[in-house]
Amino acid sequence: MDGIILAGGAGTRMRPLTLDKPKPLLELRDRSILAWSLRSLHGAVDRVLVVVHHLKEQIAEFMAAQDIFADYRLVEQLPQPLGTGHALLCCRDQLASEGFLVVNGDDLYSAAALRKLSRVDFGILSTARDDYERYGVVVCNESGGFLRIDEKPPAGTYTAPAPCNSGAYKFTRAVFDYQLAKSERGEFEITDFVTAAARDHAVAVVESPFWLPIGDPAALREAQSVDVARWIPEAPSR
Repeated sequence: MDGIILAGGAGTRMRPLTLDKPKPLLELRDRSILAWSLRSLHGAVDRVLVVVHHLKEQIAEFMAAQDIFADYRLVEQLPQPLGTGHALLCCRDQLASEGFLVVNGDDLYSAAALRKLSRVDFGILSTARDDYERYGVVVCNESGGFLRIDEKPPAGTYTAPAPCNSGAYKFTRAVFDYQLAKSERGEFEITDFVTAAARDHAVAVVESPFWLPIGDPAALREAQSVDVARWIPEAPSR
């Protein structure tokens, strides 16, 4: 199965750290964020597509030297990054499997949760957060299936902690049957693919006990004290 890492953004919120280094290559504890991402996907997928654009040469050099995935592809987001949904569309012709995982390149996840997510046809990874108003809350039906995402709802809307979209998904190629419109931000959003797929497919909500979003320099500093290895074990070298 293929896994897609969305790593093409310019990392504007992480500046000045990303002026001369792509965000996925910033150091977290003893390795880059991208190295942790590859470790988390090991065991869930056997091939990775890394979507690149900003300072792509550095990511190419890193992937050539890494020893976790022998089978990988770099997919450039052209002509320019137009959102996470656009990044997924850029991968369509490079996919080798019917089903595939997609993860944000600046978020880290429990490896066990990604393996669980990989076993469904359509799914979204959620994590309970007290500060849910900063994220998209995953709204479920009575049986626990996905209904919609409520983006950054006001505090008090839900009982905390509320399940939040962590930015990890499982799709099949059927997701490309849906056409996206640009959001208010002028981008194509991958969450719109999830919402569209839910009209015709059951979308599982898979809970993860660990999600580490790394959005800005302050978050990166705080992440240095997190025991990431507890959730993302060492992957054997290829």
